[in-house]
Amino acid sequence: MKAHDGAAVSSLFVPGLTLSSVDANGKVSVTSGEEFAKRVGSSKADWLERIWDPKVLEHGSIAVVWAEYDFHLNGKFSHCGIDTFTMLKGDTGWKIASLSFTRETSGCSPSPLGPPPAQ
Repeated sequence: MKAHDGAAVSSLFVPGLTLSSVDANGKVSVTSGEEFAKRVGSSKADWLERIWDPKVLEHGSIAVVWAEYDFHLNGKFSHCGIDTFTMLKGDTGWKIASLSFTRETSGCSPSPLGPPPAQ
């Protein structure tokens, strides 16, 4: 995302993937993987998303990842929350089959990664 490489982002997704988010007020938003990759590729903003302490459950060719994250836009805190990924392993390796996340602007746990690097 930081490199604004929409093709690289898209290559991580199973075709037909959807991204679903819920904000602190319970508003749900759904975006296609294709639309998200286009947004990443066309953005001029500085995006930084950091995850930590991922919890991974895996069985054969399916896995679920749950991790806290924070997101910074142009060097400033934007939001935090929980990312959840459903992963599938196929002929080309692991791909993201679905992604859901919360978007919170307050009550965020401090990141164990410390402050983001200065721009």
